[in-house]
Amino acid sequence: VHQFNVWMLEDALKIASKRPPDIIHAHDWLVAPTAVTLKHLFRRPLLATIHSTEVGRRGGVHSSLQRHIHTMEWWLTFEAWRVIVCSSFMKREVLEAFGLPSEKVDVLPNAVTPFQGGLKDVRSRYAEDWEHIVLFVGRMVPEKGPQVLFEAAKRVLARRGDVKFVFVGDGPLREKLLREAEAASFPEKFYFTGFIPDEELKSLYAVCDLAVFPSLYEPFGIVALEAMSTGKPVVVSDVGGLSEIVEDGVTGIKVRPGDPEQLASAIETLVSNPDLREALGEAGMKAVKERFSWKVVARRVLEIYR
Repeated sequence: VHQFNVWMLEDALKIASKRPPDIIHAHDWLVAPTAVTLKHLFRRPLLATIHSTEVGRRGGVHSSLQRHIHTMEWWLTFEAWRVIVCSSFMKREVLEAFGLPSEKVDVLPNAVTPFQGGLKDVRSRYAEDWEHIVLFVGRMVPEKGPQVLFEAAKRVLARRGDVKFVFVGDGPLREKLLREAEAASFPEKFYFTGFIPDEELKSLYAVCDLAVFPSLYEPFGIVALEAMSTGKPVVVSDVGGLSEIVEDGVTGIKVRPGDPEQLASAIETLVSNPDLREALGEAGMKAVKERFSWKVVARRVLEIYR
């Protein structure tokens, strides 16, 4: 990362020698050395967007490497004139982690380009016509909760056989869950795709019946917005940014984080109720257009710049 910053600074100086920047906007600690150096060289205002923190990702600082990253994050937020975060949850996290004054931090949600289109004929590759598709999209890591959904899926499948669970994404938990699925009583009910291209992902959003995001830690949760933008109902953990995106019973269903039984119950409720799926999906799509479009968010970014 530090060598990358040396190369990035070299390129930035070539560009800035022709026209110095008006504003420097850094995203996370990965670019902190370059951003802070440019700030002092050209005496221009520095803004920092913090997408997540090492303290939040790791549940604290437990090693020298984590301490180094945490210090880099603190340094960037200290040097920045303003700090942008994606949710009120993240604002509380950075205030506590870095000791920032509240008035220095702006809450600005992420935006999403609505997922439209997709190839409807892909459905037969993932499920039978009579099967409901429950979709998970995300990194296969503990904080995203695929292991919670897997346990919930086993409960659902013990009670009914008309559901297929599709896990999209890669990460260290993928192979582990794949082995557990192969050893289960109904291995054919699980599909682990790994990483897939956007067109395939759009297709899956188009054909699924509902999407589930059972994160244990989630600064924002843009995959929930992607699903909502396609008119699909979502089930999410009542945690972090997901709590702020989804209005329980209106644009989706919230469940306790780490509770597979409650998650299984929510999935069964939606699978059994097509009218509820349609109502939640339509309300979610409307919310994305009104609150999380690029037009709305970009306008607020420009206000901060001004």
